Amino acid sequence: MPFKFSSILALLWTGVRGFVLALILGMLSSAAVQGGNILFNPGFEADPSGQTQTIVGWTWFGSSSGNTFNETGTTARTGTNYFKVFQAFTGSTNYNGIYQDVPSVAGAVYSASGWGYTSSSDTLAGRNLGWIEVTFRDTNATVLALYRSAVVSTNVIGTSAFPKNAWVNLTVANQYNPATGQVTNATANLVAPAGTSFVRYQITLQGDPNTAAAGSLYFDDLTLSQTGGTLVPPTQWNIVWSDEFNGSNINTKVWTFDLGNNNGWGNNELEYYTANSRNAYVSNGLLHIAAVQQATNGFAYTSARMKTEGLFSRTYGRFEFRAKLPEGRGFWPALWLLGTNITTAGWPACGEIDVMENNGTNTSVVQGSLHSGSDETAIYTFPNGGSATNFHVYTLDWAPGAIKWFVDGDLDYYETQTSWSSSAGPFPAPFNQPFFLIMNLAVGGSYVGNPSIPVINTSTFPAELQVDYVRIYSQTAPLQISVTETPSYLILNWPANIVCHLQTQTSSSGLSTNWIDLPITTSPFAAPLGSANGSAFYRLVSP
Repeated sequence: MPFKFSSILALLWTGVRGFVLALILGMLSSAAVQGGNILFNPGFEADPSGQTQTIVGWTWFGSSSGNTFNETGTTARTGTNYFKVFQAFTGSTNYNGIYQDVPSVAGAVYSASGWGYTSSSDTLAGRNLGWIEVTFRDTNATVLALYRSAVVSTNVIGTSAFPKNAWVNLTVANQYNPATGQVTNATANLVAPAGTSFVRYQITLQGDPNTAAAGSLYFDDLTLSQTGGTLVPPTQWNIVWSDEFNGSNINTKVWTFDLGNNNGWGNNELEYYTANSRNAYVSNGLLHIAAVQQATNGFAYTSARMKTEGLFSRTYGRFEFRAKLPEGRGFWPALWLLGTNITTAGWPACGEIDVMENNGTNTSVVQGSLHSGSDETAIYTFPNGGSATNFHVYTLDWAPGAIKWFVDGDLDYYETQTSWSSSAGPFPAPFNQPFFLIMNLAVGGSYVGNPSIPVINTSTFPAELQVDYVRIYSQTAPLQISVTETPSYLILNWPANIVCHLQTQTSSSGLSTNWIDLPITTSPFAAPLGSANGSAFYRLVSP
């Protein structure tokens, strides 16, 4: 999910006489009410123009090189944008697509559908298969119930059931046994079973192991509507805190530094941490944490360890780092969290959550761990020869009693922990209290095998951990503009707890481009009413 603008959610047209809220091309989030579509950006019109992987509001999964795209063109069923997916050509069965999670409760009833298309110039071939899927899941993302549309295969393409160059409505109406994958029932009523925490709407393309089999499927105008049962309050994952590193300096209101070596930080580390701009600086929209071969205070290397201790902390949420790691003997980059009570409880009673750490001699894997007295850990291997030396999104979902790790928005977490022990108290302690953030690049130490200084010196210096952004998400009310009117102004309000900013433009013909940032940092904003023939458009962008 490597994009800066994660959601574009509201537009407003104003004139001298009153106002009209413009539900233009599906860009305004709808509330979760019975009969209404609860998907955000169901027609992909909030996506930028052209072919990009900036699929706003959706999480893509599959090949790290990207086989899922937003596209713009006249092929779109409505509007100008649609979604394209094709196989990964890995030589084995592969899966690519996008999904969106929406909170749900047991007993809620839904209907779901979407429109599919394949063109005569890029017809799906071989044993490639595509479908729309709805699953109900518990807090650990375990599938409790599974529903799918008819499967699009080469057996039906070109027939009356799925003609080429035509949009076909795919209704999700087949219930499957999640354990066996067998169809058990035909029904258009998708019922959330006991234990449901959220519903996932997903587009999947199953790729043929034969890499000669090509072709793609397009999707547009997707729908997930609650039709009965308990009404689910509308919420979405929204950014509630972030550092995008877009300025020229590190924000000292958020970040401070650990200094020195502190007896190797308990890990036999060989670096000396500083707050020097040679070791930590912001440039070109990136945070650079640099390990330098530099003799200081009796140590052979300097580096930086940045933290939010005493300035910012958080309990629960979705934590997301987009980062690029160095390669070399002795390099140990990490993105992690520590309990704010470390000074009183000590380590490991305070708790430690490692979102990502890596040994620079093996950049094909990263590791995620918990430390609380008992240690829980798992290794993630990048698919298709991928490397930690490229930018990847490292995500931690932290909920009461359950912690999950993801890389690059993979369909399912590569690690989940739902049981641990601690001297700090009974489960779920200590992971039920505020934690602060840490980002550092160590040199040497036990994690990387305690290499000697001559061995480490064979690596290339300076080495950098580069961080594009740090974002924290929570389930909040949808990001959207509400409006009240005065004789001279429209008063625009939006949720104060969501990281976003206001943009404007005056031309309805260029809604995908030409937006201008307004110097508005807080809600509300008084928008002056224009002339009788004038108009203005506003939207919120997060972050």
